[in-house]
Amino acid sequence: MKRELAIALVSGGMDSCVAAALAAQEHRLALLHVSYGQRTWRRELEAFRGIAAHYGVEQTLVADIGYLSTIGGSSLTDSEMSVQPADLNRSGIPSSYVPFRNTHFLAIAVSWGEVIGAGRIFIGAVEPDSSGYPDCREVYYKVFNELIRVGTRPETHIEVVAPLIRMKKSEIVKLGLKLGAPLQLTWSCYRNDNVPCGDCDSCALRAKGFEEAGAIDPIVKHVIS
Repeated sequence: MKRELAIALVSGGMDSCVAAALAAQEHRLALLHVSYGQRTWRRELEAFRGIAAHYGVEQTLVADIGYLSTIGGSSLTDSEMSVQPADLNRSGIPSSYVPFRNTHFLAIAVSWGEVIGAGRIFIGAVEPDSSGYPDCREVYYKVFNELIRVGTRPETHIEVVAPLIRMKKSEIVKLGLKLGAPLQLTWSCYRNDNVPCGDCDSCALRAKGFEEAGAIDPIVKHVIS
């Protein structure tokens, strides 16, 4: 039987890469990347293209929603705001939060999914080891799936799947290595697009994950060499 088509949202980061690797186990893949005016958009797009090539995915969509940068309110999209240093014990939501970002991403994915006949949308959202973004919580995806049900054609059956949502970063690293996901192609840094800053939340969470997994980050190996 022909495998079901799934869309994987691939930012270019480690989590979305591992989610795509999981999706590839049982589905035909279509990959979606969204550029929203983030600081490292060029490097993230490069990572996306490398991941798509790794999995031989020809059905790709790169969407540009630069209006999120115009709206502002996030240190990822506003050059006048500083990306906060990493604080993995922070109680509040960091300045890197892009207001309601994942809703914009998923809306594009659902629209595309209706057109190409996808049955699932994979996203690499994580709740335990994360910066605490409200649209990365498990409850958010349960509600969004209900929105899809009432907001699409009766014959449309699309489900958003967040397979990593309950996992720690170290577990994601181990899973990625087990699946042979191309982690060396991914990019996580919020600030730089050449060498990871090592000081933002995303860099710190990635480093924590590899350290606790007892593995060496292939990006670090590449920079050292």
